[in-house]
Amino acid sequence: MTGNSIAHDKQRIREEVWELLERERITAPGVRGHIPAFAGAEIAARLLAGTPEWKIAQVVKAVPDRAQQPVRERALRAGKLLYMAVPRLNADPPFYELDPGRLPVSPSEAASREGAAKAGRGVGTGQMRPVDMVVCGSVAVNRDGTRLGKGAGYSDIEVALLTEAGLIGPDTFIVTTVHSLQVIDNPIPETGHDFSLDLIITTSDVIRCGPRRRPAGLDWDELPADMIAAIPVLAARQDQSRH
Repeated sequence: MTGNSIAHDKQRIREEVWELLERERITAPGVRGHIPAFAGAEIAARLLAGTPEWKIAQVVKAVPDRAQQPVRERALRAGKLLYMAVPRLNADPPFYELDPGRLPVSPSEAASREGAAKAGRGVGTGQMRPVDMVVCGSVAVNRDGTRLGKGAGYSDIEVALLTEAGLIGPDTFIVTTVHSLQVIDNPIPETGHDFSLDLIITTSDVIRCGPRRRPAGLDWDELPADMIAAIPVLAARQDQSRH
């Protein structure tokens, strides 16, 4: 299967899931192009908090999407150190560090995208602790642990950066929270930079996946020039490699 056909098949699956979620009123209209903020996100966050993987995790890295805000809030209320990606990774340093013992605002406010920017400390990979759990957003997943994001590739870059820095290792769990309608039965095509999920938490179930598939790091051949230019940490690394 060629790169173009893989991209086409991935987008077809996204469109089908976005349409289904809107039709069933699981999300608000206009979800296309986004990680769905689904009805029942609080329930999924509660189910995740009941897993042994969550209970042993002391350091959590989460996406900034609204669908995962209940997870971020639970992490802070549970006393976990939380790293949150800057939206679109468009700042250097590209992550916010939220220390639950030093928050100037409530956990609910700090867990929001806007609150994290105010309450968090900007950090790069050299200032971060090893991550016990990565929480990502998804448009569609299957029980093999294959996931589709919205197609921008930011989660892949975040995982690759943290893997290269030694902050994601064999003991790190990668999880997602989704509505049960986002779990599909059909295969989802993958490329070399895609990572797999260890846990899928729905509004009604905890799905354990396997075997693990992890990229070794950034695949520069897969990164478009305009994306590299738009993400400061990537642009800086590319400049360094040229000198």
